[in-house]
This record gives sequence, C-alpha cells and structure tokens, in this order.
Amino acid sequence: MVDAHLAALSEKHANLESQIDQEVHRPLPDETLIAQWKKEKLRLKEVISGIR
Repeated sequence: MVDAHLAALSEKHANLESQIDQEVHRPLPDETLIAQWKKEKLRLKEVISGIR
C-alpha cells in the first residue's frame, strides 16, 4: 500500500514538472501558476521524502 501511494505521489510530482516545463516555454508564461505548481511540487517532494 505504501508503494502504491509513493508511486502516485511520484507520478503527480513528475506531472507537475512536465506542466512547469511546458508553461515556462510558452511565449507568455503565467508566473503565478508556475509559482503555485513549484510550491505543490516541493510539498510533494517533502511528503515523498518523509515516506521513504
């Protein structure tokens, strides 16, 4: 069960990374949205580290 939860969190983290990368490379990136995603990505990283 922990492995499945960890995998789901890792997938969300990777998806956020992809979204951030796509947004950064747009002609007019939404900096507010990028900042929100980065905060969420950091939160997920901390949760993943806590589980491991």
